[in-house]
Amino acid sequence: MDRNEFRTNAKKKIDEIFQQIDELENKRDKAGNDIKSSYNEMLGNLKKEGTELQKRYDSLQNASDDKWEEAKKAFSESTESFKEGFNRIFSLFKKR
Repeated sequence: MDRNEFRTNAKKKIDEIFQQIDELENKRDKAGNDIKSSYNEMLGNLKKEGTELQKRYDSLQNASDDKWEEAKKAFSESTESFKEGFNRIFSLFKKR
């Protein structure tokens, strides 16, 4: 995958991630009191990860040729971390 294609896919991922955060915030109101505190904590962490991912994306956009692979790897790792956090929150709803 070339740089432009990776950047395009990365932008799509960023947009999807922030859409998922918005959806989770909407679901928070439907969460039972027994899981709301855990949910809020996890959602706060997920928002931080989303912000970090946005920073990684910005770095990716501005990466020089010699820093490209490093920026690409950092973005990919942040994406995986976000997915794990999202799955943890989603699992709270599955248990109910």
